Amino acid sequence: MRRTHNEVTDQKEIQRILSLTNIGRLATIGEDGYPYITPVNFVSYEGIIYFHCAPKGEKLDNLIRDPHVCFEVDVPLSYMNIDSYPGRPICQLHQFYHCVIIRGSAAIVTESSKKVAALNNLIIKHEAKENFEQVTDEMPGFKACKVIEITPVSISAKSDLGQNIPEEIRSAIAKYFAKRNQLGDAETVKAMGYDF
Repeated sequence: MRRTHNEVTDQKEIQRILSLTNIGRLATIGEDGYPYITPVNFVSYEGIIYFHCAPKGEKLDNLIRDPHVCFEVDVPLSYMNIDSYPGRPICQLHQFYHCVIIRGSAAIVTESSKKVAALNNLIIKHEAKENFEQVTDEMPGFKACKVIEITPVSISAKSDLGQNIPEEIRSAIAKYFAKRNQLGDAETVKAMGYDF
């Protein structure tokens, strides 16, 4: 990673970032040799990424043909507009964010109990509750979908929170976000380590 000051290596923090969003982007290699990127609902469970899909389709064909995939999630935070950092060159406007990139191997989950666990954990994540009718292997929907697992080979993550900005300017930017109070600003201020 070129900007090591943004690098996230703590596994708990990486899992926290993965928990902040329900949509990730899956890159497979198309039959034509071009990358094919699709958004998928996902859950990270016991170190594996799971998502479900229709029993037929381009992404499924691609990962059956070539299991090498890349999976990415990003969490946009505050946008540093002109007023947030007076004097900064216009070409250096910036978006704060968290992201995780996983390179790995994808496979269709064939073991019934693992598929049930993945689907139930997917529901728990998306519904944010554990009180729901549990998926079983007897349900028609269970047989009508495929569950894919991505086993990571490498994981890289970063949080761009202005770590390379001088502290007095960084603090002023955080105060600006706190005062501006647009969507994501409170989360950004907290992620930057401030409590105004």
